Amino acid sequence: MAKQNWHNMMKIKRIIGGVIILAAGALAIAFYIFGPRFTASPERLARLRSWFANPAAHADWAIAAGKRCGNAIMVQPTNGYIGFGWNDSFRPGHHHSGLDIFGPDGENNVTPIVAAYDGYLTREANWKSTVIIRHPDFPSRDELGIAPGAQIWTYYTHMASADGAVSYVAAEFPPGTYEVFVKAGTLLGRQGNWSGSRFGFTGRHLHFSIVKSNADGSYLDERVLENTFDPAPFLGLTRANNGIFKCSPAVNDEN
Repeated sequence: MAKQNWHNMMKIKRIIGGVIILAAGALAIAFYIFGPRFTASPERLARLRSWFANPAAHADWAIAAGKRCGNAIMVQPTNGYIGFGWNDSFRPGHHHSGLDIFGPDGENNVTPIVAAYDGYLTREANWKSTVIIRHPDFPSRDELGIAPGAQIWTYYTHMASADGAVSYVAAEFPPGTYEVFVKAGTLLGRQGNWSGSRFGFTGRHLHFSIVKSNADGSYLDERVLENTFDPAPFLGLTRANNGIFKCSPAVNDEN
């Protein structure tokens, strides 16, 4: 009888152990999918918190929509502080494909987002918060690493409410808009905090990336680092030693 009780007890312990392992695995998967999306340095996170707390106190950290750094080829796409740059790592195995620019305004649908360069705008039929602009025959410059006559795309996203119910993309560009010509500085929409999922979250900002073309001229998946260019040189920006992006001295800062 004692031996049978011992076997029963060991069986229960194995079951409990299995349940604990399964629960821990489920929690780990849930955290990876739905949890915080970045693991940045303490200094960078502290600076971002300072920006959120009082943007006016850090105006010298900010870029301004429509302004140009000297002879940079593109204008700045929004107002705000660039909290995360190209190739920053948010979590193991992830590399950020653009710039995250956090606006100074305390509400959604306030901070303007503008076209960084002349081109042809598309908003796919299922896009709540995003537009992309095609730039054919893009001028070649040594510092940009683009072959003469290449076609690139600029990509703008997070222009919607946190639940995705309200889009902040400009009314002139409804879903299903294709190949509408826009000039640099054209208002595309305003900053929001739609993450792409009701289960995710993101702070209010613009994610801006510069995307390469497929052989057929269509845009590549901008979530893959290798499919994008570092936007900073296009905007005439350099990241200083303290991590803050500024107009590069080489482009004769006019801001």
